[in-house]
Amino acid sequence: MKMHFKHFIYIVLVLFIVSSCKNKEEKVVQKKRPNFLFVLVDDQSPFDLKTYDPKSILETPNISKLANEGMVFESARHMGSWLGAVCTPSRHMIMTGRTLWHLPSRGDFVNPNEPVGLEKQSMGAVFNNAGYSTMRTCKKGNSYPAANEQFTIVHDATKRGGTAETGSAWHGKQVLTYLDERESKADENPFLIYFGFSHPHDVRDGTPELLAKYGATNHTDTLSLPPANDKQPPLQENYLEAHPFFHGHPTLRDEERVSGVWKNRDEQTVRNELGREYACSENIDIQLGKVLKKLEAMGELDNTYIIYTADHGMSIGRHGLMGKQNLYEHTWRVPFIINGPGIEAGKRVEGNIYLLDILPTLVDLADIELPNTVEGTSFKPIIDGEKDEIREVMYGVYCGGTKPGMRTVKKGDWKLIKYDMMDGAVRETQLFNLAENPHEYVKEHQKESELQTNLANNPKFGEKLAEMEALLLSEMESHDDPYRLWNQSK
Repeated sequence: MKMHFKHFIYIVLVLFIVSSCKNKEEKVVQKKRPNFLFVLVDDQSPFDLKTYDPKSILETPNISKLANEGMVFESARHMGSWLGAVCTPSRHMIMTGRTLWHLPSRGDFVNPNEPVGLEKQSMGAVFNNAGYSTMRTCKKGNSYPAANEQFTIVHDATKRGGTAETGSAWHGKQVLTYLDERESKADENPFLIYFGFSHPHDVRDGTPELLAKYGATNHTDTLSLPPANDKQPPLQENYLEAHPFFHGHPTLRDEERVSGVWKNRDEQTVRNELGREYACSENIDIQLGKVLKKLEAMGELDNTYIIYTADHGMSIGRHGLMGKQNLYEHTWRVPFIINGPGIEAGKRVEGNIYLLDILPTLVDLADIELPNTVEGTSFKPIIDGEKDEIREVMYGVYCGGTKPGMRTVKKGDWKLIKYDMMDGAVRETQLFNLAENPHEYVKEHQKESELQTNLANNPKFGEKLAEMEALLLSEMESHDDPYRLWNQSK
């Protein structure tokens, strides 16, 4: 059957129009690359938040909404530190996606194979090269300055006061101003905003109204205790008046010189400090809420991935400690919430992610090229519902005080922590079953259950202890840990 010439022309025109429409659609899709709002707070235990501890009295409605409408990771951790300022290596790992012992040299830590020009492969640079508009606000110091400078717009300052100009509202203002300018310039590039805060890190000078809400005062008198107040948060379940043994870092600032606390671990001091922490954390939530409202008004919120996390956890009375220089769950773990396009609402996953996995994941979500310097693993398969975790074993380090320091390894419900400090004067081993003992109670907590304590010296668990010891050594070797503990082969 012969086709009439007019019919032929008609079909050609139809195909041309369909093809043109398809090309236009592809261009539209290309223009709608996702935005990223990366929120990083300074020193926050996941257990401060209702998302991880429903009994917490801390009110953070915006963070809770992100969690309820997004995905919550149960096992998100920083890999550790080789100096007392734990935030420094943590932020290097976030910016570069590299593991702890492969970071640039800093202080006493010397990397013999130090990567050259690594800042050009860090978060800001990678997204700039991919055509993103990038902006950053965060604290100054204890970070990775060369990488921070790669963002196109940078407004960094340490703001730990109790006013709009000296506290968290200042960081929020920088983001809001950037979004206003983006609107006025009709910037159509996708954006990556690094929204960092200086709180709730001490000094925790909250706003007067939020301090009053949580019954706290900015106590400054070393000769007296802060006043007790019924509004203050209750003591944490694993609170102790003193850690069972020395933590191995002499004259550590976090444990001895934090204003308002010093060496005190009494109930009044700890509850007051928790109140200060909560006041600062709620203020962070308020500023985050303003930015989310602005993004919604701009029509950008639905196309924006929002990541909420911290550089590490925090003690504040748990286990008789005050700082971040330990490997208990309240400090080794971090809060981690992701909300955005296509993410299943209200889902909780194990995850087993490190903070160093953030960069490869953002790159994966943006569909841009991954730098060959990155060692982390994208957890996009978890976001897509294909996996519940990306690794079985988690390894952690604190090597900031006397060497070799502390090491931990976790697999499934089991966790081992080892301490080798003070030239061998402190050598301790802890074995916890986190399913039965999630708060890592030790004998000083005086719990009746056989499993709610350190099991390292219980002969019933000798085989499990040996298994975890071998696993720890294997992780230390695979991560190029330069140290060995007293009972490990050289």
